[in-house]
Amino acid sequence: MGVGMPDERTSAVRAMEIGSRATTRHEGRTAGHYVRRWPKGRRDSADARAERVGISQSFDNEIGGVLTRESFLAQLRIEKLRADRSKAPLSLMIHRLAGATSARTTHLRDVLARNKRETDVIGYVGEGMFAVICPDTSEEGIGRFVDRIKSQIQGMSYSVEVATYPDELFEGLAAPAARAHGPSPLMLAGKDSSATGSYWLKRPMDIVGAAFALLAFSPLMLLTALAIKLTSPGPIIFRQTRLGKGGVPFVFYKFRSMVVNGDDRIHREYVASLIKGEHEKVNQQDTADPMYKIKADPRVTKVGRFIRKTSIDELPQLFNVLKGEMSLIGPRPPLPYEAESYQSWHLRRVLDIRPGITGLWQVEGRSKVSFDEMVRMDLRYIHGCSLGLDLRILAKTVLVVLNCKGAA
Repeated sequence: MGVGMPDERTSAVRAMEIGSRATTRHEGRTAGHYVRRWPKGRRDSADARAERVGISQSFDNEIGGVLTRESFLAQLRIEKLRADRSKAPLSLMIHRLAGATSARTTHLRDVLARNKRETDVIGYVGEGMFAVICPDTSEEGIGRFVDRIKSQIQGMSYSVEVATYPDELFEGLAAPAARAHGPSPLMLAGKDSSATGSYWLKRPMDIVGAAFALLAFSPLMLLTALAIKLTSPGPIIFRQTRLGKGGVPFVFYKFRSMVVNGDDRIHREYVASLIKGEHEKVNQQDTADPMYKIKADPRVTKVGRFIRKTSIDELPQLFNVLKGEMSLIGPRPPLPYEAESYQSWHLRRVLDIRPGITGLWQVEGRSKVSFDEMVRMDLRYIHGCSLGLDLRILAKTVLVVLNCKGAA
């Protein structure tokens, strides 16, 4: 898998640690002053509460080209998929009114409707809160849109939050309660409960399973360490920087299967071509029986070829599982330079879940499918993650490893 990566943060890592790309917050002003924050515990009058109920009810139906929250979320999911396919930019803007009244809410709705393009989508997604989906709009474009709206709603207290996809605001990674000022765009793209990529027993199963496996395989691991030490100069354990959940880097462990200080350009070029979908270039076998993996890597040692074919080289990752950096089952953790070549939709396999030692790709594809199909398998796993699925993957992993299927 290449030589060890330096334990430092590349630009791609830093970008992915915040879910990727820019998030900007603008504060509206009233008569030259910052937005007024009402003290916690203030009691509204009965008239004010009744007015807010009336505002909410007036936007419960899709009127004036404004979608309800449910319809808006459905459209947002569609636009994200479209952006994934087309690679076109997609931006999201959230306007929140302070002390929303019926007149102010209607005025903001009208201003947004006058300035939006035909392809933009407006939704009323909460009390005094409008959201706008802006397809084919970059970070610079959404900034100009915000400035245009601000110039037309002077004298109103409001705040604006914008994001350009892919961004953690779209993915819903943080808890909504983290924002004290009100509902966050994080909620707008919140995933279904079935798409969390986890369940309450997953972490306990990881700890128990990893501890048991380390005890069971400790004789084999000691023999492997001895074989590596006696046949090839260099460290026994290969350490490499990989990206974990949310793009956070961590030190990844494997038994060393390559010569020390080997040139990683072979792998870098191969991975870049694989992610681009240059199948004829990266296929190591014929079209009928493809192999999307470097088949004859000159950097691999004799012992390395054996431990790779039998997947013994992966056993030290059990320590990554115990440390909480990985799970027994999940997508494989990418290298930082791999992530730099990702399309926006590829990032979901990194943002949503802890990486794993084995997973759906390993038992159903394992070097026989394209990179895009591998990502689709990872996303299928994230959406369908359950105890039953994990147990089936673990059982199939044993059979795949014993057959040495797809390994190289």
